[in-house]
This record gives sequence, C-alpha cells and structure tokens, in this order.
Amino acid sequence: MASLDAFAAQLAREDDKIELARVSLMIAEDAYPGLDVEHYLAEFERLAQRLREQLPQPHGAEECVMALNQFLFDDLGFWGNTDDYYDPRNSYLNEVMDRRTGIPISLAVVYMELGRRIGLPLEGVSFPGHFLVRLRLRGHMLVLDPFTGGVPQSEDELRRRLQRVIPEGATGPLPVTQLPIDQFLEPATNRQILARILRNLKGIYREADKPERALEVLNRMLLVSPEANSELRDRGYVFQRLEAFRAALQDLTTYLEREPGALDADDVRAKVVDLSTICARLN
Repeated sequence: MASLDAFAAQLAREDDKIELARVSLMIAEDAYPGLDVEHYLAEFERLAQRLREQLPQPHGAEECVMALNQFLFDDLGFWGNTDDYYDPRNSYLNEVMDRRTGIPISLAVVYMELGRRIGLPLEGVSFPGHFLVRLRLRGHMLVLDPFTGGVPQSEDELRRRLQRVIPEGATGPLPVTQLPIDQFLEPATNRQILARILRNLKGIYREADKPERALEVLNRMLLVSPEANSELRDRGYVFQRLEAFRAALQDLTTYLEREPGALDADDVRAKVVDLSTICARLN
C-alpha cells in the first residue's frame, strides 16, 4: 500500500493550495506502486508549453478556450470513454494521460490543469450526474463539457441534463425546468473534486467485489473528508470482509458515536456486538 503521508500533507493545506494534479496522481499510487508522479506533472508542463506556442496573438479567454479544445481533443486525441465507462483506469490520472481517455471528472482535471497553465481560471462544477467546467467571463459564464470535447453548454442543454437525473416530483411544486440553474453551477472545491473521484472508484471496486482496492480508496476518502461518517461505516464493513476485525469494530463503534440516530444504527449495533464477540476470542 502506498504511503499516505504525502497525501495527508497536501490535504492539510488550505483548499486552494492543494495541488489537484499531484493529489489526483497520488490516488493512483495504490493501484500503480512506484508511480512516477513527477513525470506526469512534468508532462502537464510540457504540454502546456506546446499549447502556449500555438496560442493566437493577441488572444482573449474565448480564443484560449478554442485553442485548448483544438489542442487537447483534436491534436492530442483525448476523448470521453463511452465504450468502457466504468473501467477504473478512467479515474486514474496517469492512465488518463497515457491512454488519452477518461470520464467527465478525470478529463475535467486534465482540462483545468492545462487551461490554468495558459492563464484560464477554470473551475470544476459538480453538476448532477455529470462533472463540468466553468469559466467566468465579463458579463457571463461559459460552461464547458470536457467529456464531449469541451463543447459549451447552453442553459437549455443544462436543464435537459437536470431532467435526466432529477426524478419528477423531487423538487416539489417547482418543476425542474424552472429551477434556478445557477445553484447547480457553483464551483467545486479541490476536496470535493477529489472526493468525487474517490467515490467513483469506490463504486467501481464495490461492484467488482474487490475489497482490498475499496479499502485503499476509503483510506484516502477519509483523509479528504474526515467528517464523512458513511465512509467510515463503509470502511468498517470492508475491514470486516478482510477479517480485520478490530479495525472494523473501531470504525463501526466510532460511526455509532457520531451518528447514534442513523437509520441503520440498529443494524450497525448488531454488527458491533458480533465483532466484539469475535475480538474477545482473539485476545
């Protein structure tokens, strides 16, 4: 298992001081022991230098976006992986850089990292069901989809996205088509971006029944979001699967201390009783 010390040190910083590309690559160290993080960071710099040399002179923000889209998706051939969306490699930044394909959030990280290096203050957007990128311009906001080649998203397109993921009636008397769109376009923090990457991986490894991998993901998730009690509970269950009974007991006991009124508290208490019995036999 990769050391978590450097990862934890990054997360101890103020959010805007977290190096998103570096920490995203650290997530991949679990699946790729010995990963050369500095190599990939240098690759970002190399690509950004190539892109700077291609920028039209003079250029504004819109011209930079067009140049970024041309360079990343046409020249380099990055694309959204619709063929094998749930391949875990789509969530590991080293694989995304090597294979030039990924899912919305991993392609957004590449897009933002390159864009920021040419002066575009791009921000991630945790839009429901589909991660996007936004750019504030004078008088308006540009919303872009790196999964489809950086295509700008109109308000109608964004509302159609909402209609696909928000169940009818879930928003009360106000239909989805009348919801204020701005509330869904707030910028994501670096921690929120990292947490979303990790949640994707957690879901993939849960479906694939790979508890060892899920444990690695949850260890990082709890450094990103220490207050995420549901992740603590889930790690306890993974520990139990791996027969790390004392660790499982500790996580589930702490979960109950934090969430005594949780809907699943009775089930977790029963599990704690079972684990306490098992751990007593181990002494």
